[in-house]
Amino acid sequence: KVPLVKELYERRKEFDLFIVDHAYNEVVYPFLHQAPFIMVSTPGTDYRQSAVLGNVMNPAYVPSQSLDFSRPYSIWHRFLNTLIHIAFAVYWRNWNIVPQLQKEISAQFPELPPLLELERNMSLALMNTHFSIGIPLPLLPSQVEVGAMHCRPANPLPQELESWITGAGSSGVIYFNLGSFSRGSYMPVQYRDVFLQAFRRLPQRVVWKYEGELKNVPDNVMITNWVPQQDILAHNNVKVFITHCGLLGTQESIYHATPLLGLPIFADQNRNSMFIRNSGVGDFLLWEELTEDVIVNAINDIINNPKYKDNILRKSKLMRDQPVSPTELAVFWTEYVIRHKGAPQLRSPAAQLSWVEFLMLDVIFLLHLTVFFLYFITRRILRVIYAKIFSANDSIKKKRE
Repeated sequence: KVPLVKELYERRKEFDLFIVDHAYNEVVYPFLHQAPFIMVSTPGTDYRQSAVLGNVMNPAYVPSQSLDFSRPYSIWHRFLNTLIHIAFAVYWRNWNIVPQLQKEISAQFPELPPLLELERNMSLALMNTHFSIGIPLPLLPSQVEVGAMHCRPANPLPQELESWITGAGSSGVIYFNLGSFSRGSYMPVQYRDVFLQAFRRLPQRVVWKYEGELKNVPDNVMITNWVPQQDILAHNNVKVFITHCGLLGTQESIYHATPLLGLPIFADQNRNSMFIRNSGVGDFLLWEELTEDVIVNAINDIINNPKYKDNILRKSKLMRDQPVSPTELAVFWTEYVIRHKGAPQLRSPAAQLSWVEFLMLDVIFLLHLTVFFLYFITRRILRVIYAKIFSANDSIKKKRE
């Protein structure tokens, strides 16, 4: 109904390409009609998006983003994972998100095909993941891994911050940041006080990104409302990164080889925290179990046990060992889609199949029908042969008698 929206819709063909986020973004689908578009999956592999491209991920080994395990190791994990894969797709497509938006969009743009049909015209998916720090997956040409695209070499730190970090000496520095969404000032008072008391007991200095003012801050703690995160993580005197386990921060820490101590809060952070522990690049704590001793012991373990630094150095080398940078790869494929007018040659024929065709339910039904028919015919033939043989034997017996 907004004139500017109508105007943009009418001008959509003037654009060479649309780049849209993968989640909860069906509202922009009208602008993608008859226009090439790329979807960007910031949390990594999105099995719903992958299915749209014709590559259905196997829940036996591809974990859901909403579950707290990095891989479905047990039968119970696989069972839960399968239910989530199915339920999420049904909820999204057939029950809540898409049906509600479809009703509204059809009222405004009655000439448009269904949203799910528009979605199938996706040219490419850029995924914020990489096999070196995730799960190796069978991918289509239209699925490109560009994980850690935002990671970069370090720049010099501001002088005050550099002096604080180098002034810590051999004890080193702890970097504490709960991200931009889960701001430090939102932390409940009881947890904030526990961290302050724990930091007071440590020989290390602490850089804590905290939006707001704090009282009774220990002398070894610097409070700041903004920090150049990658430049801090790259500093060789930073020993551990206390994080909420956001994927971008986790990738930055691996790229710059700084061990992690996770405090997951919501969404994919539980899964990321399990990855941190299972890959040996750090550990994580649960908020409800936090005490001074728990925090101090976890930090000391990560700093003093060389396995964490060794493991994250190894992961960092794997992440960096690529023929071209993730940024260059993303730029190439973006321009490729533009050059080739949507690059239809990348699209899998599987994307156009119905679920009945994709799962070969019709073929399986036909196979069952064929087996039943063969069984029925064979049974009838054997019965005829059996009847002929025994009727012939009866005739011979009667003649002898």
